[in-house]
Amino acid sequence: MGQLQERFKNYREPQKFMEAGVYPYFRAITGKQGTEVDMVGHHVLMFGSNAYTGLTSDQRIIDAAKAALDKYGSGCAGSRFLNGTLDIHEELERELAKFVGKDETLCFSTGFSVNSGVLAVVCGREDYIICDDRDHASIVDGRRLSFAHQLKYKHNDMEDLEKILQKLPYDAVKLIVVDGVFSMEGDLAKLPEIVELKRKYNASIMVDEAHGLGVFGRDGRGVCDYFGLTDEVDLIMGTFSKSLASIGGFIAGDSDTINYIRHTCRTYIFSASNTPAATAAALEALHIIQKEPERIEALWKVSHYALRRFREEGFEIGETQSPIIPLYVRDVDKTFLVTKQAFENGVFINPVIPPACAPQDTLVRFALMATHTEEQVEKGVQVLKQIFIDQKILK
Repeated sequence: MGQLQERFKNYREPQKFMEAGVYPYFRAITGKQGTEVDMVGHHVLMFGSNAYTGLTSDQRIIDAAKAALDKYGSGCAGSRFLNGTLDIHEELERELAKFVGKDETLCFSTGFSVNSGVLAVVCGREDYIICDDRDHASIVDGRRLSFAHQLKYKHNDMEDLEKILQKLPYDAVKLIVVDGVFSMEGDLAKLPEIVELKRKYNASIMVDEAHGLGVFGRDGRGVCDYFGLTDEVDLIMGTFSKSLASIGGFIAGDSDTINYIRHTCRTYIFSASNTPAATAAALEALHIIQKEPERIEALWKVSHYALRRFREEGFEIGETQSPIIPLYVRDVDKTFLVTKQAFENGVFINPVIPPACAPQDTLVRFALMATHTEEQVEKGVQVLKQIFIDQKILK
């Protein structure tokens, strides 16, 4: 046995949960994703998806992807830097730039590679990256790849952020990086206060709009637009794998900064470009959410209903202000057990355990789509209420 095999032969943490019958991961879905899915022999209500606009099965998007396959083939066989740029990549970039209110955008193959690549190149050895301690893992990895000094502040704690900024050189590059919507807890970044601190301490801001795009702001332009602060935010990141019903991501900013990223970012230069089908799907989804404002209205209607019902039934849901509803369990074993029992009763939810949260903050994540009905939500509420009572999480 080699050294690597020797190192990992005793890694059996997942097997413990498998043996207990509560392992909740990698369950195969056997059809299109929607509000209801078939999964490993169960028909379940899907409350574990990030498809906020409910577009993943929209025939217009499927048809656009098929047409791109017919025209361009299945892949680009190279990076955007060399032979992998298509005219639809450029079309999507132009439309996204206009949509989020920036000069230019660059499209990447995944949202993760946007954050991990951009943060690695925009800040250097004499610079500072300052993150909320609940920022997404892709932001964490991006700052780790940077040579910049790395600092973090307590979640949404503006006093803590200001204490950090006070100690830094006024003329140094200081990039505050924050999720617009925090993906596990569903609360928003305190962007107005962050902008005030930016002005006071001569800093810059990058906002990850992965869970804000298609949800907040005019026609789903995101949290920056929702607060009316797009011009104050230097870089806006977004993903296609949620509201835009595809896969990929983008970074948006001023022309000079985007020009620098285009020619230096390793995850952009050295990754194969996004497939024609995925690009066309994202482009069509972008068109649909702008043409159909009633879709986002429906998302908020069902989200407000769910938020109200969970609060009425006594669930602890924290400070969420979005279609992401955390139902706090605060016990790892019970979090897995709740997830299993919900699944067995026809409700799919996601467990959130360390390292995605602190050990005392474990939860199950209940997320809404525009296509959910109040009747579906009510079933989810009732199923989970009984399970939480049985597990003595609710009284």
